[in-house]
Amino acid sequence: MSDPSEKGKIPGPDSAVELSRRDFLRNTGATVAATTVAPAVLGAAGARAQDAPPATGTDIQLTVNGVSHRLTVQDHWTLVELLRDHLQLTGTKIGCNRSECGACTVLVDGQPMYSCSQLAVWMDGRQVTTVEGLVQDGQLSPLQQAFVDHNGAQCGFCTPGQLMTATALLNSNPSPDAAAVKSALVGNICRCSNYNAIVEAVVDAGRRNGGAA
Repeated sequence: MSDPSEKGKIPGPDSAVELSRRDFLRNTGATVAATTVAPAVLGAAGARAQDAPPATGTDIQLTVNGVSHRLTVQDHWTLVELLRDHLQLTGTKIGCNRSECGACTVLVDGQPMYSCSQLAVWMDGRQVTTVEGLVQDGQLSPLQQAFVDHNGAQCGFCTPGQLMTATALLNSNPSPDAAAVKSALVGNICRCSNYNAIVEAVVDAGRRNGGAA
């Protein structure tokens, strides 16, 4: 006779214990029910996905680095997504992606803005300049050259945002002193802590180039 305490256990190869007929049917029925319900649930979810309306878009026109673009953007795209993923302008970096580090800074109508917090649809009719737009005829801008000369970039990840903010500064203040540079760049974080070299580069760019960024 089977030990009552062993009832319901799955027998091993050397065990004489047997499942009761009721337990066997109960376990078998649960397995069949699971395999039957799962496809039905997945099928319903798939049907809902197929019935979902397509994502809507908005037609915009903007100028990026002097080139006019007419395109349809999804309403949830940010400006940095548009630049990197759809215009292949990957010089603009995504750092914190929440308007804190400044790595994604670009110029919009001449003003420095965090592109991670600007929607692409807001750019309709606007002028956008990215770090790629600083190079003219294959030559670095005076500010870019000053960054090279003063070792203003270490890992380089924050450098595009630093350059764009500094470009806006030099356009409005051709010969900034160190205090003015520090104030302007307060929203741009350098995780390598290369701040002294960055400030020196911007001051020198203004000094030797008459403020031309």
